[in-house]
Amino acid sequence: MNEEEKAVTTEQVRIAARLLLPAQNPDNEDGEVEASPEVHFEPVVKLEQLEEVKTFEEDEDVMFKIRAKLFRFDKPTNEWKERGTGDAKLLQHKVTKKIRMLMRRDKTHKICANHYITQEMKLTANVGSDRSWVYQVLADFAEGEARPETLAIRFGNSENAEKFKQEFLKCQALNRALENAEAGNEPKAQDASGEEKGSDDDEEDEEETDL
Repeated sequence: MNEEEKAVTTEQVRIAARLLLPAQNPDNEDGEVEASPEVHFEPVVKLEQLEEVKTFEEDEDVMFKIRAKLFRFDKPTNEWKERGTGDAKLLQHKVTKKIRMLMRRDKTHKICANHYITQEMKLTANVGSDRSWVYQVLADFAEGEARPETLAIRFGNSENAEKFKQEFLKCQALNRALENAEAGNEPKAQDASGEEKGSDDDEEDEEETDL
């Protein structure tokens, strides 16, 4: 390497050092790094602030919540199909006081069950299992529009299945009382399980009213 090439190389090193090393105040004996000026860049594309997405759960109180897996019966194929796993919640509206069941899938939060707890629903034990219930829904809104469905809900153990049943019956009784009040009927006495009580004398009248 000749002298001219060495000079060029030395000058390149000096330039690189000035670019890479932080600037220092020559009057500062401690060699503290001077604060660099704040640089602000305007974004090329401005993102609009997203509106808050409502799930309508904000207007409801959670009466009961439990982990479960949900299935629906597919008539064309005559088999059970899994809808998802997540928290099954019984929600009571703060104004109307009506109670519905809502269940969302884990991670995606997609709705897999959305229906009111109505009087015609009956939890039936699934054959060969003590931790699942089968019931029919006249109007489930999980797919966006009302559809009749046959659903099966399975829990981690039989104790959780029984807890869900008891809470389901309580909510069913509360909805029944609301329906009676709206219809102007005298609400009937209910026991802890949500079953209606009545004397032997008016048993026939009660059956006619239920029908």
